[in-house]
Amino acid sequence: MAAESTPLALPVLPLDDEVVLPGMVVPLDLSDSEVRAAVEAAQAAARDEPGKPKVLLVPRVDGTYAGTGVLGTVEQVGRLADGDPGALIRGRGRVRIGAGTTGPGAALWVEGTRIDESVPEPSPASGRGYPKPGHVTELVKEYKALATAWLRKRGAWQVVDRVQAIDDVSALADNSGYSPFLTTDQKVALLETTDPVARLKLATQQLRDHLAEQDVAETIAKDVQEGVDKQQREFLLRRQLEAVRKELRELNGEQDGEQSDDYRARVEAAGLPEKVREAALKEVDKLERSSDQSPEGSWIRTWLDTVLEMPWNERTEDSYDIRGAQRVLDAEHAGLQDVKERITEYLAVRKRRSERGLGVVGGRRGGAVLALVGPPGVGKTSLGESVAHAMGRKFVRVALGGVRDEAEIRGHRRTYVGALPGRIVRAIKEAGSMNPVVLLDEIDKVGSDFRGDPAAALLEVLDPAQNHTFRDHYLEVELDLSDVVFLATANVLEAIPEALLDRMELVRLDGYTEDEKIVIARDHLLPRQLERAGLQADEVTIEEGALRKLAGEYTREAGVRTLERSIARLLRKVAAQHELGERELPFTVAEGDLRDLIGRPHHVPESAQEPAERRTAVPGVATGLAVTGAGGDVLYVEASLADPETGAAGLTLTGQLGDVMKESAQIALSFLRSHGAELELPVGDLKDRGVHIHFPAGAVPKDGPSAGITMTTALASLLSGRLVRTDVAMTGEVSLTGRVLPIGGVKQKLLAAHRAGVTTVIIPKRNEPDLDDVPAEVLEKLDVHPVTDVRQVLELALSPATNGAAPEVPAAA
Repeated sequence: MAAESTPLALPVLPLDDEVVLPGMVVPLDLSDSEVRAAVEAAQAAARDEPGKPKVLLVPRVDGTYAGTGVLGTVEQVGRLADGDPGALIRGRGRVRIGAGTTGPGAALWVEGTRIDESVPEPSPASGRGYPKPGHVTELVKEYKALATAWLRKRGAWQVVDRVQAIDDVSALADNSGYSPFLTTDQKVALLETTDPVARLKLATQQLRDHLAEQDVAETIAKDVQEGVDKQQREFLLRRQLEAVRKELRELNGEQDGEQSDDYRARVEAAGLPEKVREAALKEVDKLERSSDQSPEGSWIRTWLDTVLEMPWNERTEDSYDIRGAQRVLDAEHAGLQDVKERITEYLAVRKRRSERGLGVVGGRRGGAVLALVGPPGVGKTSLGESVAHAMGRKFVRVALGGVRDEAEIRGHRRTYVGALPGRIVRAIKEAGSMNPVVLLDEIDKVGSDFRGDPAAALLEVLDPAQNHTFRDHYLEVELDLSDVVFLATANVLEAIPEALLDRMELVRLDGYTEDEKIVIARDHLLPRQLERAGLQADEVTIEEGALRKLAGEYTREAGVRTLERSIARLLRKVAAQHELGERELPFTVAEGDLRDLIGRPHHVPESAQEPAERRTAVPGVATGLAVTGAGGDVLYVEASLADPETGAAGLTLTGQLGDVMKESAQIALSFLRSHGAELELPVGDLKDRGVHIHFPAGAVPKDGPSAGITMTTALASLLSGRLVRTDVAMTGEVSLTGRVLPIGGVKQKLLAAHRAGVTTVIIPKRNEPDLDDVPAEVLEKLDVHPVTDVRQVLELALSPATNGAAPEVPAAA
């Protein structure tokens, strides 16, 4: 160990984030107050002592002084190169810092002890030399060699000679304090290492690490430069490389490049269809010829990955348990007999074709394309999952609402950045099977703009005669979709392009009867909402009468979404009251409890209201039936005559009516003008007084010819003063001769009449066959009158005249 000598009293000159080692000569700026105070204190003390002023140079890192300092002598005081006052200080030796003491000036004085830094001689008593002379010599040589290499790289040739001339181990180690790459912590470690040999080892290791880092940086820079040079030489070498690869393939069939080998092996082992395999191998050949930097290589690899991920040979076995499929459909959906029958027929035919070996005919399999059209909430989307469950197939839902780019259906060309296959291909890949059930949801919401028409891109997908050779723009290989069951859902039939609708088998879902809603609510909606409300099945029970009132008076819709929301609100109210201590469980919700729990009913049937409150309590108001995007609905028509002195003659129509409905109003008015005398109506008023026909719910657009007889009846009621019967609703187109012509949507309209509490319905005679589609329980509660002439309508709809006096025609307010 190094020996220590007599203590010294020295002023402290702190060095912030800097270290001065013995032997170093450094200039210090005297404009710093602490530096100036230490130098002035040293000068004051030197007046009484021989020699140059002495200071203690101590590193201060993050405000903390090191335990070892360096004795420094002030060699000269003057001005630095920039003109500021400065002092030149030389480091003389290490000093162990002791306790504080006093001294002249404003500087901090401490006691310090010089540290003996001589190399120990070998110990003869132990017979073991420390340190070994040969070891120290090798260490000195290594350090000088490393330092010379580093200095030569920097071009400091003059410094090389000075380093080579240093023989003292301690001075050689301290010379590394000039190294600019050393951090403050590394220099402090050198300062605090008092053993010269250990200090030289540490300096050698630090220099070796720095040179290694420089070598790595130079290697990286060299590699980058070589890469740039390689790109410049690549064009000339590419032809030679292709020739070499060709010769190698001909000699032993081996391929260069692990990646190309991998793709070729994967394509060969994938069992792809022959045409797909040929296309994939062509792309592998292109990949082998392309450079690593070429963007085409990335496109090809992405395309190959997509092709290899497709389930070309994966198919699920259909469940040919026809009765079991029927049970699944009946358990998961009430009603919807048309769809259930169609799926049952499909499975039965598939079973018979399979038994007779007719699985593939003309390259096409026995898929199906069905269009489920109906109002919201009737179960179109959930029916797709049930169909897949019944058939034992995978199910994938493709949402088409708001899709405006035809590339979403057919995919993008591979040359585009971020190109992807279309939604149909992605659905097949997601299903992991070539014969899933694919639900094309909201096909009537597909839009078209300058980017293309997605509905037109669906023509090939949904055509059973073409979809066995469907080509996606991204894949550009034939994809067999003929075994896929496509179910397309839509709310509005008219929004589907005619060419697309022609390729699908239409199945209408016209809504549920009240009895079907009760079954759905009891078996499906109530258990689901009990679970969501955190209630057990035995804690809350809803009586059938309460469910019936919820379906009939609290909701009026074709589907059951609002009914489910009403049940959820009811259960939330019960759960909240129980938590507040206002209600005990178990609790049975009766019909009389609904008003207290969720408020008053919103849809009271017209026939159940007081006579003065009914819409048809005044002449000139008739009840019609219409079909909207939400299903069938009841539509009221109001007619009035203007005062002959203030109102202008003519026809006024309000209520956002379309052109066809406006024409129907003109036809109704013309019929009454020409046949009024025959009908014993005061038609003279129609010539002199303005006629105003209004359809309430003025913010809702309306169109179609089916309100013709309703407007005729409203005008006849207005002119005759006879009220239209409250329990009568009607639909039908009228002609100028009074003929009642057929219309569409009979089933939906009769369901709406049933929901509204109407008991008598007037329809065109030619729509009588459509009654076969109406549920029997609805027909039992309705008195349906097929008619051919408006005269029959008026006889059925208008109440008898109260007396023989001429009726007084009410004027508009």
